[in-house]
Amino acid sequence: MNNYNYTVVERFLKYVKIDTQSDPESPSQPSTEKQKDLSRILVDELLLMGIKDAHLDELGYVYGTLESNSDKNVPVICFCSHVDTSPEMSGKNVNPTIHKNYQGGDIILPNNNVVISPSEHPDLKDQIGNDIITADGTTLLGADDKAGVAEIMDAVNFLLNNPDIKHGTVKILFTPDEEIGRGVDKVDLKKLGADFAYTIDGETAGMIEDETFSADEVTIKIKGFNTHPGFAKDIMEPAIKIAADIISALPKDSLSPETTSGKEGFIHPISINGGNDELTLKFIIRDFDDNGLTEKENFLRNISENVLKKYNRSTFEFIVKEQYRNFKNILDKNPKLIEYAKDAVTRAGLTPVMNAIRGGTDGSRLSYMGLPCPNIFDGGHAFHSTQEWVSVQDMKKAVEVIVNLIKIWEEKS
Repeated sequence: MNNYNYTVVERFLKYVKIDTQSDPESPSQPSTEKQKDLSRILVDELLLMGIKDAHLDELGYVYGTLESNSDKNVPVICFCSHVDTSPEMSGKNVNPTIHKNYQGGDIILPNNNVVISPSEHPDLKDQIGNDIITADGTTLLGADDKAGVAEIMDAVNFLLNNPDIKHGTVKILFTPDEEIGRGVDKVDLKKLGADFAYTIDGETAGMIEDETFSADEVTIKIKGFNTHPGFAKDIMEPAIKIAADIISALPKDSLSPETTSGKEGFIHPISINGGNDELTLKFIIRDFDDNGLTEKENFLRNISENVLKKYNRSTFEFIVKEQYRNFKNILDKNPKLIEYAKDAVTRAGLTPVMNAIRGGTDGSRLSYMGLPCPNIFDGGHAFHSTQEWVSVQDMKKAVEVIVNLIKIWEEKS
């Protein structure tokens, strides 16, 4: 076996420089070929470590197996992170910077007048004396989820170099297109062969997430009535104005991402495409309760119907597409997953904190595909923005938690 002893930080700094942005408008699998640029590197590194079956398939998934060294019958555990970064912010030419020995106050990034302030990022108060990694203010950093990727890689390398640590079979899975909701669309669970899984895609150190939003996408296709604007009086019904009426009818002080927190759901318009004859509006709908999701969809449908009553020549089509569901119901039936995760966090010297994600992970989908999969922190913060940051010390703790989890599953089998 060849040692491949990058530190988790060295891995992370290498990975974030590779542009892996996904594209929701692309029909291909994966949505962008450049995601495979990182995936190929991960396969090469895994092979050098000694993961003999590591490979990248044509659909963009990286698979690998850390073989058991235990005499026990240990459940097969998978660790999963995604390689893509958000389409909402450029991931090209990321220039990571380490701010050594943070002593509080604002972190001023070198470009674009970006300031990371404790008033907006209260988790910084727990980072005194730690080393903070950011981008330079012109791009996102990519901690979501290259921190998770680096941590899984580092944990596997640690176990390979410490064969005295007993463990069962561990499966490695790196997915494309998680940021656009397609992360596990084409994953081969039979080939993966895992009994349980953990995504490493959370936030604050110590956090374990066993609840997510349920999520749908709503598409409203509007067919207006267009004619020459010089002769449009009492005739034209511009689809653009119909769309504007629908959006303006949404509540201003509730039901939106910018006005909700905790377990409050929302209706969020994300794109408008088209002109005055035909136009498509897209929304994402989120709620922790499936009934709440349906209520919000019906609320939006009623708004659309009421707006269209004012336009006799125009019509609309209301299309709901399921994205993922709250995985709490699945995880509650598999209590060892959370019990062992809490133990692993505690052994790392952290306090376990249970959290409900205002979002989703690959684990949301995997759980409903038959692979129960909670989410564990990777240490990143302010995802999808130029203010994104991650703590070096928290990344190291995440590696420790992964190793602890693998040990605990073997110990308690």
